[in-house]
Amino acid sequence: MSQPLVAVTTDTRQIDPYVWHATPQQYLDAAVSAAGVFPVLVPSLGEHLDLDALLDRVDGVMVTGSRSNVHPSHYGQEATEANGPYDPARDATTLPLIRKAVECGIPLLAICRGIQEMNVALGGTLASEIQEIEGRSDHRGPEGPLDERFAIRHPVTIKPGSCLAGVLGAGEIMVNSVHRQAVDRLGPVLQVEAVAPDGTVEAVSVRGARAFAVGVQWHPEYWARSDDNSRKLFAAFGDAVRAHAHDRAASQRAAAE
Repeated sequence: MSQPLVAVTTDTRQIDPYVWHATPQQYLDAAVSAAGVFPVLVPSLGEHLDLDALLDRVDGVMVTGSRSNVHPSHYGQEATEANGPYDPARDATTLPLIRKAVECGIPLLAICRGIQEMNVALGGTLASEIQEIEGRSDHRGPEGPLDERFAIRHPVTIKPGSCLAGVLGAGEIMVNSVHRQAVDRLGPVLQVEAVAPDGTVEAVSVRGARAFAVGVQWHPEYWARSDDNSRKLFAAFGDAVRAHAHDRAASQRAAAE
């Protein structure tokens, strides 16, 4: 089968006098090399996009990480300058895109900011600056070279019987950690897949989802070529995307007969 198309979210960035829509290359490399899919960047143009038409043409959605945070107005809290930066154009695009992907049964992989968007889109809330919360660890990556910032450094425990347990096995794995926000109140349709030793939610999935629908707080895209668990996660997403593409093609052939 040829590479199926996967919609990939973008950030808006002000560079010189222009607004750019972009995503880090690590996500695109992982999509191609580990998932075996064709990533298609979706501009953050909010209500100007026909997301239904987009989802009629792709077989997966990947929601990427970012320096920006989901605007607190989307989960009933007040915004502060310290909790920024924000990207309202991205929020206006990703939140409805996530809801529609789940509704349509299109495979979804959400990473870092993506798991936070997934939780908010599906009715949950976020905790900000978790390193300042008593009993929580500092989940921010160190400043410096990217290999050090994204180094695999702390354990998470995958729950038995979860979607991730079927991919990576139940029990403890090691992951990286580069975030200041985390899931607080879980969205009603979500279930916890993995937790950190301090109780931080590290992965979620959609209960009763029609297709693979997983969010992780860590960054498997960075080590998808060299870390076995990172590669397996992207491979599972790619398998789900190909299965969706196969089923869609079969339905189209049946309708044409």
